[in-house]
Parts: sequence; C-alpha cells; structure tokens
Amino acid sequence: MNTPAPIEERLRAALEARGQLISSHDLSPARPPAGRTWGTRRVRRMLTIGTAVTAAAAAAAALALLLSSTTPHRPHPAPPAQHSSPTPAPTSTGPAPLPSAVPSGP
Repeated sequence: MNTPAPIEERLRAALEARGQLISSHDLSPARPPAGRTWGTRRVRRMLTIGTAVTAAAAAAAALALLLSSTTPHRPHPAPPAQHSSPTPAPTSTGPAPLPSAVPSGP
C-alpha cells in the first residue's frame, strides 16, 4: 500500500485540529441586522436617491429656461410711450365756410 506523504499528514492534522475548534453554535445562522445601522443605511440610500432626483429636476429646469429664452417667436415688449405736451385747441369765431361745388369763373 501507498504511504501518505509527510505534507499530506500535516494537512490532515491541521484540518482535524481546525474542525475540533468549530462547534454547532458557530454553524448556526447569523442574526438579521437590527438597530440603528439598518435604518441609517435606508436613510442614506433615500437621501442619495433624493439628491439625484433633485439634481436631475434642476438640470431639466435650467435646460428648459435656456431653450425658451432663445426662441425667436416671442415678441419684444413695446417701448414706453413718449411724453408730449398738450397742443392748444383751435378757437373758432363762427361757422366754417362750406366748400362750393361750382367753381367760380371769370
């Protein structure tokens, strides 16, 4: 029969010693996370998502403002009216002469 090599004997001894250190308690499933760390992760995630959404909305608003200010179809506002002094009304001394339909000749 084949005798095991010295390295194989050492590996078997190391694995057996390690196996004796592990108990059934070590093999039980871990408890689920609880406490502040679980809530903090959720809050951080929501803040990150909220920040990204806010940044995207701000970028969209800025783009809309830039595009709307360059459209040529918007009319320019009319200039303010000039201030003028009132003109005096003509005075009449009598009825105005009527134009004659027949021209007077020589």
